Amino acid sequence: MSKRETFNLTDIFAEFKEQKNIDQTTLRAVMVEAFRSVITKTFGTAENYTIIINELRNDLELSRYRIVVADGSVKNPSLQIAFSEARKIVDDIETGEEITEPVNFLDFGRRAILNLRQTLASKIMDLQKTNFYSKYTDRIGQIVSGELYQMWKKENLMLDEDGNEMYLPVSEQIPNDYFRKGDNIRAVVHNVENHAGNPKVILSRTSPVFLERLFELEVPEINEGLITIKRIARIPGERAKVAVESYDDRIDPVGACVGVKGGRIYGIVRELKNESIDVINYTNNISLFISRSLSPAKITSIHLNENEKKAEIYLKPEEVSMAIGKGGTNIKLASQLTGYTLDIFRDIEEEEETEDIYLDEFNDEIEQWVIDTLKSIGCDTAKSVLKISREDLVRRTDLEEETIDELLAVLKAEFAEDSEEEEKEAK
Repeated sequence: MSKRETFNLTDIFAEFKEQKNIDQTTLRAVMVEAFRSVITKTFGTAENYTIIINELRNDLELSRYRIVVADGSVKNPSLQIAFSEARKIVDDIETGEEITEPVNFLDFGRRAILNLRQTLASKIMDLQKTNFYSKYTDRIGQIVSGELYQMWKKENLMLDEDGNEMYLPVSEQIPNDYFRKGDNIRAVVHNVENHAGNPKVILSRTSPVFLERLFELEVPEINEGLITIKRIARIPGERAKVAVESYDDRIDPVGACVGVKGGRIYGIVRELKNESIDVINYTNNISLFISRSLSPAKITSIHLNENEKKAEIYLKPEEVSMAIGKGGTNIKLASQLTGYTLDIFRDIEEEEETEDIYLDEFNDEIEQWVIDTLKSIGCDTAKSVLKISREDLVRRTDLEEETIDELLAVLKAEFAEDSEEEEKEAK
């Protein structure tokens, strides 16, 4: 083998050291493993070889030890050396002893060197795939950004800062998304598939998690844990509802999320291609939560069936269209947000029935805090209260039974007086 045909091992080290994003300790271990693999393929074993990667000199120190045997008794030249040959290396060596000698890997031949390159490249690639899979598995649910490299019919290929491939399926894009090659796109890591050792990162811009992470970026109080996003319902590109709760009474969670003049939420809306976002206060009171989730519609009353997770919503006729929303989006999102099946009913009074009375008009007979409690379960009028059984009122309001009885007596008395007056007028 001429000097021109030889391979500089230092160049091999430098090639992988500079071009591969792998820490040096791991790279050194992979190189040692590659050398052992090639030596094993060449000589059948690498157990008697010592391999040291010298980082300071950026070279390889390779040595092997063999057992000294009598001349003519060598059965395996890789593990044994004849006595006369050993004496040329060490003068006072005896049979049965071990002798260690330096080895030049270039002497193994061109085929071994090519094999080393291929083995090293293969192991580096496997290591990169493993690192890539681990990296993005740990980042599931986090926002990443990448450059749009290639557009296909069903998915788009993106590259991260290290040139790794990520995929944004068309099904995970917002309907109003429009991208061109070279655009920088933000999305959340939705899933990491691994087929036959080949990892594939799947991104999403339609996931509710993407909206949640955008809020964390835009609202410092969420990032600091002062405000928590409790639930999210979303129709990508159209509308979303976000329920938030504050752990600090001094912080208005809705106001903090929206920002001064909508400054905070505007950035999120723009990222989501003008998706309308409703931010509401979360509460464990399911009736009040349903009422808030149907905003901007104003509810007259709510009848809950907690066992079946259903709710009958009564509204004035003019409020029904707002509760349902364009294309049914408002009620659909409210149902997703609350976890209840919501049925809308028009609260139409019969002409002969006595006109209803708002609860606030009873504030001289009923304490305001009791009225506020009734409003929290969706009851704004006297008749909306009387439609609910005494037992349900006790259960849903947590008011004392005595308070409920006094309340019902006041409301019933009011309608009894109206009935008596109507009878007198009739006579």
